[in-house]
Amino acid sequence: MRKFYLLLIVLLAYTNSYSQEVYFLTGTNFTKYNFNSQAESMATPLQSGTGSFYEVGYDFSLNSDALSYSGALTLNEYNAVAGSSANSYSWQTKYAGAQMSLNYLHKMTKRFKLGFRAGVNVSKIVYGKQNLNGVVYDLLDQKEFSGLYFSYFGGVSANYKLNDSGYLSFGYGYSNGLNTANSTQEKVIFNNQQILFGIHFNINK
Repeated sequence: MRKFYLLLIVLLAYTNSYSQEVYFLTGTNFTKYNFNSQAESMATPLQSGTGSFYEVGYDFSLNSDALSYSGALTLNEYNAVAGSSANSYSWQTKYAGAQMSLNYLHKMTKRFKLGFRAGVNVSKIVYGKQNLNGVVYDLLDQKEFSGLYFSYFGGVSANYKLNDSGYLSFGYGYSNGLNTANSTQEKVIFNNQQILFGIHFNINK
């Protein structure tokens, strides 16, 4: 039992030795759908759609204040449009998920840092509608949209320190992925770009 308490004390001491933070990110998604099939929708030009995204996470430093990893919950709207003189399409979807990332902060000045991050996200559709020439279809049960959606992402941000309690961030992100559980011939790939704004709070400094 004493070994257990000793191990617990060591882990707590290690955890508290470096900064930890909670953060909130939000912004705009610019999503381009890529239908990997010869479906009818491929006959019309696909265009990017816009939607919102939200991310709430917890960040742990690794041995220094420069390198860290984070876990987060996300909500992404992946929307797109397509159309021609004969047909018009629009898709509106919301995906709730969880993600992990590795992050690096490079100090530029006393208050400014340049941030880089890369990671993976696993999510599931919670809302989905397709509008085809005014007729609305539910996407929740469509195999190319339902199931688990797996994506990888990367991003860069400019971070401005407000005080010892927190800082603001503004950045750009890119993600790409697909529904790995979809066994049909028609597959949807989301190519997504983000403009993001964040607020970060240090919780042990």
